[in-house]
Amino acid sequence: MSAFNLQTCARSNILALEPYRCARDDYKDDGTNILLDANENAYGPSLTAAATTSTSSGPEIDFVGLHRYPDPHQGELKQLLCNLRNTHQHTDKNITPDNLFVGVGSDEAIDGLMRCFCVPGRDRILVCPPTYGMYSVSAQVNDVGLVKIPLLPAPTFALDVSRIKDALSNEPNIKLLYLCSPGNPTGSPLAKGDIQQLLEHPTWNGVVIVDEAYVDFSPDGTSLAEWVAEWPNLAVLQTLSKGFGMAGIRLGSVFTSAPIARLLNNMKAPYNIPSPTSALAIYAFSADGLAVMSANRDKLVAQRNRLIQELPKVKGVGRLRGGVESNFLLYEMLNKEGQPDNVTALAVYEKLAENKGVVVRFRGKEHGCLGCLRITVGTETEVTRFLDALERTLAEVNGHDTTVSKDEEKKEIEANAVIS
Repeated sequence: MSAFNLQTCARSNILALEPYRCARDDYKDDGTNILLDANENAYGPSLTAAATTSTSSGPEIDFVGLHRYPDPHQGELKQLLCNLRNTHQHTDKNITPDNLFVGVGSDEAIDGLMRCFCVPGRDRILVCPPTYGMYSVSAQVNDVGLVKIPLLPAPTFALDVSRIKDALSNEPNIKLLYLCSPGNPTGSPLAKGDIQQLLEHPTWNGVVIVDEAYVDFSPDGTSLAEWVAEWPNLAVLQTLSKGFGMAGIRLGSVFTSAPIARLLNNMKAPYNIPSPTSALAIYAFSADGLAVMSANRDKLVAQRNRLIQELPKVKGVGRLRGGVESNFLLYEMLNKEGQPDNVTALAVYEKLAENKGVVVRFRGKEHGCLGCLRITVGTETEVTRFLDALERTLAEVNGHDTTVSKDEEKKEIEANAVIS
C-alpha cells in the first residue's frame, strides 16, 4: 500500500485554502440567463464582425502558425499598450515595452508580484477591503500574510491614508500594497494624491500596486499607467476583460519600472501568451478595434446612467454605495422596515437567479456593503428585463402584492425566449 497521505503531503495553507468563488459556481449559464454578475462587457469583444471572418478587410488575424510556439517577448503587443496609455496626463515621460509584463489575465500578475517580492511564511501584503478577492486567495496560496486596513465608509470608499501609512511604518515585513481603482465592488476611484502619499512613504521598502481593471469606464486620461515612468515603486495592473470585452482571451498587463518588469519577465513561463490571444489583443488595439471598444463603452455608459435613474424608483432599492466609474453598480436592498439587510439582499439574489434567470452578485458580507448587490451593466434589453425582475422579486421578498395577470405571464415567457 502506498504511504501517500494528501493531508500531510500538501502544503497546509493550500489544504486550508478558501477558493475564490463567483456566482456561476451556483448558477450556471443555461442559455436563458442574463449574466450581470461578473462585470463582463455585455456588448462583446472589441472586434468588428468582419474581423471574425476570412474576408476581413482590417488587420489580419493569423491563426495558421499554431504549430509554432508564440512570441515569448510580445514586443508588438507591448508597444500598442504603451501607445494607448502614453497620454501625458501624469508625466511628460514615455513608457516603453521595457515597462511591461503581459500575462494570463490580471491574476497571473497578482500572483507573480507576490512570488517576486514575498518570502513564504515571512512576508505580508496589505489590502483595503472591500476589494477584489483574488489578492487574499493568492496570498494564501503563496503562504503570505495579510494585513487589512478597510477603506473609509461609503459612499466615498476612499483610502484611510493615515492608518495605511502607520501600518507600513510599524507592521513588519509588508512588501506589497494592493489597491483597486476603480474599486471592486465599490466602483469608486482612488484619489491620485492619496496614492502619491503612499508612494512617498519615507521608510517603507515596498511596492504600491494599483489594479485598474475598470479604468476604461473612467474619464479619458484617468489611468496612472504612464506614472510608472516617475515612480520606481509603482505597478499598475490592467486587463482586456472589461472595457475591451475580451474576458475569454485572458490577457492582463503590468506597467511598472523597467527593473521590476525585467524580474517579472524573467520569472514567467517562456511562452505564457498564446498566439491567438496575442493576435486578438493586437487587433483590439487597432483603429477598428478601438472604435468598437469606444462604441460599446458608450452604450454601456448609457445603460449605467439609465440604471442610476431607474433603480431609485424601485420599491425596496436603497442607496447607491460607492462610485459610478465602472461597468457595475453597488446598491442596497431594503427590508420591510426600509433598512439595508443581508437576509433580504441574499433572498433577492437567489430568487432573481432561480426564478427570473437574472444572475447578479451578492456582496453583503463585504466590509461596508451591508445589504448590497453588485449589478453588472448589461445591454438595453438585459437592463429592461433586470429592472422588471428586480421590482417583482423585491415585492415577493417583502410581501407586497405580486399578482400577475395571464397576459403579463405570457409576455414574460416570450421575453425570456427572445433573450435566450
